[in-house]
Amino acid sequence: MKISLGILSLAMMWAATLPVFAGVPQGASNSPAGDAIVYRDTRYGFTFSLPQGWKGYTIVAEKWEASDAQNGSVENGPVVCIRHPEWTKENPRQDIPIMVFTLAQWDSAEKGNLYVGGLAISPGELGRNRKYAFAVSRRVEDSNVAGAKEVNEILQHSPLRPLWSK
Repeated sequence: MKISLGILSLAMMWAATLPVFAGVPQGASNSPAGDAIVYRDTRYGFTFSLPQGWKGYTIVAEKWEASDAQNGSVENGPVVCIRHPEWTKENPRQDIPIMVFTLAQWDSAEKGNLYVGGLAISPGELGRNRKYAFAVSRRVEDSNVAGAKEVNEILQHSPLRPLWSK
């Protein structure tokens, strides 16, 4: 059986480029600007796509703490804050605060059992992997801080991708 050189070349080109596109759903955009800058968090197992204007971002580690009404305990976990490169103390901008929950903590949060400052947390889920669920506080949606509109726009494009399979 003969295979033409053109078909063989096309097949080789397809095989070489397939891995590049395998992780990107058809028609999906990882950022409003198209050419994304990707933050990769190997500790918690996720990537987060940012527009070009965020080049030079920094990561600020914070913690969330909440009381669990069901079992009377205090729960806590990390917050990975992605900070815009133009953020200063004099002119702060809205961070992208990614709350990291264990799957058990997330189950409790989804049931409305976690309370921060007397208010039930109702964070919006960004994604999950086999160990963690990732969410952003709904307070970001209501923020009047400079850059909040841009952060909400970024969040509309499903920028978080889990690294570890469920």
